[in-house]
Amino acid sequence: MARIAAYIDHTALKADTTEEMIDQLVEEAKHYHFASVCVNPTWVYHVAQALKGTDVKVCTVVGFPLGANTSQIKAIETRDAVANGADEIDMVINIAWAKMHAYDKLESDILAVVNAAEGKIVKVILETCLLSDEEIDEACKAAARAGADFVKTSTGFSKSGASVKAVKRMKAAIPSRMKVKAAGGIHTLDEALRMIEAGAERIGASAGVQIVKEEAEKKCECRK
Repeated sequence: MARIAAYIDHTALKADTTEEMIDQLVEEAKHYHFASVCVNPTWVYHVAQALKGTDVKVCTVVGFPLGANTSQIKAIETRDAVANGADEIDMVINIAWAKMHAYDKLESDILAVVNAAEGKIVKVILETCLLSDEEIDEACKAAARAGADFVKTSTGFSKSGASVKAVKRMKAAIPSRMKVKAAGGIHTLDEALRMIEAGAERIGASAGVQIVKEEAEKKCECRK
């Protein structure tokens, strides 16, 4: 398995995240070679400039955290983010449509973002803690039909976050070309590894530095 850092979207999405905190996030991402830095749209241009010439991608969120914006607004957010330098878009589905089993509408919502992203990676946030097993399966299928690249467990802003059960279910519901991102409540190396073992190929976490330090400590102990 690759080093854990390669799986991590190093994340800061709280409303009170300051520029100083964003700059620290970026420096940590460059130092540890995280997969991406995931920030709110207002920081995308700033982060894209700071990460130029590095191997770290710029990730942002759309329709965040409720998913209740119109599809047109989500598309506008996506185009703006891409213009500002975003490499990856994590969009929140219209959760009400999933609960109503309006899967055609759900697919159209995702497709609006996929089209606006113009080939950039799109990850579809399901908020699995609010969905039944059937709703998770059908939302994954809608994301696949719309051409998304990932399905993602959670925003981290609802009643609970990622679970091994949800990751396994999502992995089973998507075609082989797609991937799963686990996010929300992942704070330790053990938690991250359990998600990866369940099928996640990306981890969203604000505790990325703690997780990679745990991995380094474990390797040191093994060499003693």
